[in-house]
Amino acid sequence: MNPVTVIGAGLAGCEAAWQLAERGVPVRLLEMKPVKMTPAHHSDNLAELVCSNSLRSNELSNAAGLLKEELRRLGGLVVRCADETQVEAGGALAVDREAFAGLVTERVTSHPLVELTHGEVAEIPRSGPVIVATGPLTSDALFEDIHRLVGGEFLHFYDAAAPIVTAESVDMEQAWFASRYGKGTADYINCAMDRAQFDAFWEALTSAEQAEVHGFEDKLVFEGCMPIEVNARRGHDTLLYGILKPIGLPDPKTGKDPYAVLQLRRDNAQGSLYNLVGCQTHLKFGEQKRVFSMIPALRDAEFVRYGVMHRNTFLDSPRLLDSTYALKSDPRVRFAGQMTGVEGYVESNASGYLAGVCAACEALGRPLPTFPTTTAVGALAAYISNQTVTKFQPMNINFGIIDPLGYRVRGKREKNQAISARALEVVDSIAKELA
Repeated sequence: MNPVTVIGAGLAGCEAAWQLAERGVPVRLLEMKPVKMTPAHHSDNLAELVCSNSLRSNELSNAAGLLKEELRRLGGLVVRCADETQVEAGGALAVDREAFAGLVTERVTSHPLVELTHGEVAEIPRSGPVIVATGPLTSDALFEDIHRLVGGEFLHFYDAAAPIVTAESVDMEQAWFASRYGKGTADYINCAMDRAQFDAFWEALTSAEQAEVHGFEDKLVFEGCMPIEVNARRGHDTLLYGILKPIGLPDPKTGKDPYAVLQLRRDNAQGSLYNLVGCQTHLKFGEQKRVFSMIPALRDAEFVRYGVMHRNTFLDSPRLLDSTYALKSDPRVRFAGQMTGVEGYVESNASGYLAGVCAACEALGRPLPTFPTTTAVGALAAYISNQTVTKFQPMNINFGIIDPLGYRVRGKREKNQAISARALEVVDSIAKELA
C-alpha cells in the first residue's frame, strides 16, 4: 500500500498521521523542525503548543468540552495525551506543555507505520494522497506552492502568545490562589490591582513600544487571540470586563473583589511555571517586563518566555474545500488545522482527525464516515465548507453552528447539555462503524 504523506507535525498533523497508521495505512510524516524553526517555536518536539497551554473547558455545557469528548470516544490521540498530562485548571483542560508534546512525539514516532522525516518541504507532492497540516506558520516556499495550487488569494490574521513567569518569583503576599466564583479547585494565582495601580498599568500598556510585525494592523487580529495592548486601546475599562475582570475573585485579606485581577495559570505539572492568562502580546520584550512588572505581585517576576506574535494564514475554505477537508480541484490533497479556518487547539485537532480518517478510508476502499451537523466534529467541517459564507473568518467551535434541538429546554446550560448528549449518541454510533 502506498503511504499517505502528511506535511506538518502539529496537533492536526500528528492526529491525522495517528488515525491513518492505526488503521493500517503507512504514513510519511514531514516536519521542518528542528532543521528550520519559526519565532513562535521553542522546542524540537512535535505537537508544540505555541500559545496557551489550555485546551479550554472540559464541561459538556461548553462546545469545546463537547468537541473534546467526541474526540475521546473516537479514539483521538491528542486529547488522550492531554488527559494524561493535564495540570489543575478548574473546569478547563490545561496541560504541562512540555510533557504533552513529549508524549505525543513518543506515541507518533514509535508507531511502526509512521516514518518521520525532518526538513523543510518546499512543495506539495504532485502524486499520491497528501494532508497539508502546516498551520499558521507555513514556510514561505510551501506557502507559494499552495498558492499556486489553489489559486486566488489567501486570507490571514495575526495571533499572539502570552508571557510565562516562574512561580517562585510571584509575590504571594500580593496574590492568592483561587478559581473564579470558587468553581473547582483553587488553581489560579490571582494578582490584584487597586484603581491607581490599574490606571498606571493601563497608561503604560497602551503607550508601550511594540515589536515590529510586518503588515500588522489591529483590525487583522483574531478576537480570541487579541493582544492585551490592542484590547486595552479600545477603552480604559475594556480589560476590567475581560482579561482583568475582578468579579468572583474576592481578596482573602479584605473579603471584597479588587478593582482589577490578573490570573496566572499553571503551565507545567510541577507548578514551577505560570502563564499570564489573556496577556498575549506583541510588545518588545523589554517593554513586556517593564509593563507587567507594574502589577504588584509581579514586581520581581522572572520571565522565562516573553509573548510573541505571528501571522496566521488560512484558506478561503468554503470556496476550496469539501466537508472532508479535501481540495475540490484535487481531492487527493486534504488540508487540516488552522490553515482551514478552524481556530483553536482542539478544533485543529478535530480537523486532523477527520482528514486522517477520511484519507485512511479512501486508501482502504471503505466508505467515508458522515458526521452530521448535530455533532461538533461535523459542524466544524460544515462551517469551513459552507459556500453560502461570503466573508469567511476563522471560528472556534460553538453551539451556534451545531443544529438546534428542535424543542425547548429551560436554561442555557441545560439546553447545551442536551445538545451534547444528542451529539455523543451519534458519535458513539459512528465510532462503532469505524472500529
